[in-house]
Amino acid sequence: MKKTNIMTKLYNSKAFWLVIALLASVSLWIYITGQESEEYQQTFRGVRVDFVGEDILLNSRNMVVIDPSTSTVTVEVSGPRRIVGRWSSNDLIAQIDVSKLTQSAFTSMQYTVKFPDGTDTSNVKVRSKTPETVNFMVSAQTKKVVPVVGSFEGSVAEGFTAEAPEFEPSTITIYGPETYLKDISRAWVEFGSQEINSTYSAASPYVLLNEEGDECSTTGLSFSEDTVKATIRILEVKEIPLDINLIPGAGASEENVKYTIEPKSITLAGDSAVLSSINKISLATIDLRDFSSTFSDTYLIKYDDGLKNLSGITEANVKIEIVGLETRDFSVSRDNMIYTNVTDGYSVDILTESLKVTLRGTPEQLQEVRSDNIRVVADLKDYNTTTGQLLPEVKIQVDGFTDVGAIDHYTINIVIKKG
Repeated sequence: MKKTNIMTKLYNSKAFWLVIALLASVSLWIYITGQESEEYQQTFRGVRVDFVGEDILLNSRNMVVIDPSTSTVTVEVSGPRRIVGRWSSNDLIAQIDVSKLTQSAFTSMQYTVKFPDGTDTSNVKVRSKTPETVNFMVSAQTKKVVPVVGSFEGSVAEGFTAEAPEFEPSTITIYGPETYLKDISRAWVEFGSQEINSTYSAASPYVLLNEEGDECSTTGLSFSEDTVKATIRILEVKEIPLDINLIPGAGASEENVKYTIEPKSITLAGDSAVLSSINKISLATIDLRDFSSTFSDTYLIKYDDGLKNLSGITEANVKIEIVGLETRDFSVSRDNMIYTNVTDGYSVDILTESLKVTLRGTPEQLQEVRSDNIRVVADLKDYNTTTGQLLPEVKIQVDGFTDVGAIDHYTINIVIKKG
């Protein structure tokens, strides 16, 4: 009975339980300490491969590392559990020092496993590495200039046309290993998606293409520009009729003329402000005195240098026919030849005896005309003090017949004397 009371008092004592707790804590500490200090081995997969000294390799020798055989490795590490057991693959780095390499070549090098900073690695060991070496290429760094080309992916509104896209800059300089650059032929840009009726510009990215049009990788490359300014210029389209100017003469006016122009029009493209002021293109001014019944000629189609000829036709054929009129030849004697506007103090002798002229008019009018109705007039106002034998151009007047006139141009032979 007495013994039971003693045990009961002991169990109810705070001091007893404090001693028990202390003993349990010490035992646990001894166990944990033993566990953390024991030798522990762990395999780390996916450890990143890091090349150090690449800046020295580039800046001093203009070389870069390309095409490593792997970007990660697997390492097996042993050491105290309290250290190794806390690590993950991201805490380790497989380092390869390339700063001392001096020439372009295919290279195989071992790596050093770097542990987290501040780690006591005196008892940490690398048991195995897979693979043990990393293969890579050391290549000369160079540059290549390629043209920028591309296409507009939208649509052009009706009544407008687009010029070829322009890019600023027009070339891109690419920096990288020579083996990466050799297949690149151009920088390709695709821009725009909407319908447009005015010039459109956009900052656009680009991709690299080879000669076959396949996209090239940009890994290991740097560029003079990350984007380019792509511009597509929009021009208004307008059909412009072709025309001629006619000078009435020799009894003929536009009412007596039939003419054709082939082509009748051309299509021009250009700035709207310029095109709005153009309603026709005049090919030539034709004097109806210069031919009797028919005329044909080819003329250059002229327009503003800032416009584009979408038709591609540069010349037009003109044919003219005089209808409802006839021609008749007359001989005019010297008695019907006169001169006007002779300079004071000068005299004129007409040497031409007769002049054959061709008149044009309706058949009825020509039946009534007589040689006496025809006068040949030489206007000498432009000769001033000129002397000697001359051939001035003359006008043919048909008195009493205003709708009859002479075809062609005529001269007479005269002598101007002083005194």
